[in-house]
Amino acid sequence: MADIAAVPLTPTSPPHGTLARAERFVWLTARVLEQRLFAHHFRDGAAGPVETAVEAYRNADGGYGHALEPALRGPASLPAHTARALHVLDSVARCDARRAEDVCRYLTSVSTTEGALTAIRPEAALPAVRPAGSGDAAVRLPGALSATAPVVGLLHRNEVWHPWLFRATDFCWQAVESLEAARPGDVVAAVLFLDHAPDRARAEAAADRLGHLVRRERLVVLDPDAPGARPAASTAPGSVPVHTPGDRRFPHDYARTPDSLARAWFTDAEIERSLDVLAAGQQADGGWPARRLPGAPEPAPAALLEARPIATIEALRTLAAYGRSLA
Repeated sequence: MADIAAVPLTPTSPPHGTLARAERFVWLTARVLEQRLFAHHFRDGAAGPVETAVEAYRNADGGYGHALEPALRGPASLPAHTARALHVLDSVARCDARRAEDVCRYLTSVSTTEGALTAIRPEAALPAVRPAGSGDAAVRLPGALSATAPVVGLLHRNEVWHPWLFRATDFCWQAVESLEAARPGDVVAAVLFLDHAPDRARAEAAADRLGHLVRRERLVVLDPDAPGARPAASTAPGSVPVHTPGDRRFPHDYARTPDSLARAWFTDAEIERSLDVLAAGQQADGGWPARRLPGAPEPAPAALLEARPIATIEALRTLAAYGRSLA
């Protein structure tokens, strides 16, 4: 197969470049899903194998589980797993109406009365606490922008229409437009919603306000050379970096692509410095470190190993989106 033949694992093809080193890391450590995803994005692999791999994580209730989001173990469907599934399917243009209908049915069953999804509860994925397909535990928790906005944004991007989506969209608008002392994770989620919300004028206005908030509250590292600005250096492959105070992010964490509304928050020089930091984050084994999922516990070794190829593919996609060479 073409995607397998491209793997630089032979002595005559030493992996020196950014992409080649990352490819070796992915093929040596990643799950089938991330191997197929890498092949699709960087080696002209087909979308079908990615879709098939995602399907293995789907439950009968229309949601996704089985540690699709590596930080959350156990078989039960959880919104974070479903958000991950939608992200992958969207990235390979396979988020079709039939699947979206199943997903929205599941999301309806686990959302609050206003249509919001709840914050992460790692213990809810374990069979002894919450059997797969049971959404009752989630309904009693408050809705969270960080859980709801990315899902709503992706469904709007794929022009999905469903009764749950109307309520969830209203929740996102209210939450985004009332953000004042925001956490970085909330802002990242808000951007994912605003980038695809149907009301573009309203989205642009909300994004402009958020950009001022991010800079005012210093939720972004603009000078990577300032003391304590970068994550702590790690010599252990696979370790989770210690992030900056308050979990501040770099510009590329908010503006993952040049066409994101968050791109207008930063100057060209700030974006270039941020991308330099991202490129320099590739570790000796070829992979990037994983960021801990907000609300999730300290990752187990297996979860960490599964999360790093995801972080690696996302880093490569961001660098490629901005035209950075991966050679």
